[in-house]
Amino acid sequence: MDTKNILRLAVGVGGTCAVAAGVWGACIEPHLFTVRHLTCRVLPQGSAPLRVLHISDLHVAPWQKHKINWVRALAKLQPDLVINTGDNFGFNSLDTVIHTLAPLTAFPGIFVFGSNDFHGPAVKNPARYLMGPSEVKEAEPDLPADDLRRALTLREWNFVDNCNATLEVKGVKISVSGLGDAHMNNAHISQEHPHFETGADLNVGVTHSPYSTSVDALIDAGAQMVFAGHTHGGQIRIPGYGAPVTNSDRPRDEARGLFTRSGVPVHISAGLGFSIFAPVRFACPPEVTLMELVARES
Repeated sequence: MDTKNILRLAVGVGGTCAVAAGVWGACIEPHLFTVRHLTCRVLPQGSAPLRVLHISDLHVAPWQKHKINWVRALAKLQPDLVINTGDNFGFNSLDTVIHTLAPLTAFPGIFVFGSNDFHGPAVKNPARYLMGPSEVKEAEPDLPADDLRRALTLREWNFVDNCNATLEVKGVKISVSGLGDAHMNNAHISQEHPHFETGADLNVGVTHSPYSTSVDALIDAGAQMVFAGHTHGGQIRIPGYGAPVTNSDRPRDEARGLFTRSGVPVHISAGLGFSIFAPVRFACPPEVTLMELVARES
């Protein structure tokens, strides 16, 4: 085979692979919802295990029936605690978000909001995402964040955006301190906040976007575990390389999963969705995490 034919073949194969990857990322992988199972030793000795369901970045829209039904069915996991780290709206439909989360509100819950609980998605240049963290424009909220907050708190979930909550789950007293979304400059860090209740069995920090300032502030205040979302795990990952970006100041190898910072476990969810204007996930399936918290080793 001469050089010209080899080049034609290479171009043809490359084009076929590109089309296949596009079809996979746009039509198949976004529906491959996954439950990731992890274990973390953070409870006092003698404590019974706690099952924590971490859910993040729903970005749910009314026509996403498969996602809606899959999330509703997560109630079958019977978690002891649900932690929702925000970005619930994919479209301006409060009823859709409430309907999707309703079965999970049968369990104790903690939640914070992300920028896409206040501001609806906008058309953007996809290439801009690869050049650094996206910008949130200063504008009046156009999503019913307050209505969602009221609906979830009426169902006895605890809202911890820049505030605290204390709850008891299976005999474990949990002090929770949350920070607002640093990606939209809504993390209110001061000498008084975040802080944790003295005498709790477990201090949990919660925020939407895992910027270092927020994660470090929670840990410095005494968090023994931190939960966040926002990154989508990179959303488009390169096999053998990982996430090109994290849409924050997190390093690429901390785009998703469980890692430690200053000896404290930090879990970043890769989330369940995407902006309706960037409906692709590649090598990064949508996920929730069922985290089993167990007693520390002696």
